[in-house]
Amino acid sequence: MEKAEPRWLNSAEEESWVSFLVATRLLWSQFERDLQRQAGLPLTYYEILSMLSDMPGCALSLSRLAGLLQLSPSRLSHAVSRLEETGWIRREMSVSDRRKWSAVLTDEGMEVLRAAAPTHVESVRTHLLDQLTPAQTEQLGEISRALLVHLAPGLDVAQAISRSKEAGQVDPEIMDSLSGVC
Repeated sequence: MEKAEPRWLNSAEEESWVSFLVATRLLWSQFERDLQRQAGLPLTYYEILSMLSDMPGCALSLSRLAGLLQLSPSRLSHAVSRLEETGWIRREMSVSDRRKWSAVLTDEGMEVLRAAAPTHVESVRTHLLDQLTPAQTEQLGEISRALLVHLAPGLDVAQAISRSKEAGQVDPEIMDSLSGVC
């Protein structure tokens, strides 16, 4: 059986791909720098705290957390250990399956998240959203949803949006209502 010829990118496709790749890497690096500089928090730790804040009881199994954040088990384990040392999360053994563990956001972790959220939101606004027109922002959403349907067909986008809102992309009064949620 003969191998099919690769579908090479034409120049417009290649330019779009390389621009997308470089822009997303630069954005993530900028978000990381801003969070580190302003809040002393790595972006991965912020994402973990944010994800937990949106879950019932502010808890999620470690395997599910790794899957949702696309982290290897070893990278998540390292991050959870560090967050546990700071007192921002704690590990709890599953009641139904004693082989499984969950990460639980602590009150102190919620406070750290609430303090870091304005920095993250401002970074997203400054380096991404403020660089786009409203029409481009809408297009970015449409493009992202199309990619999500292909890459993560079971992902509940509404839940992801809800998580983003609870992480600080809404009115500060709503953020105040998050204290003590866990």
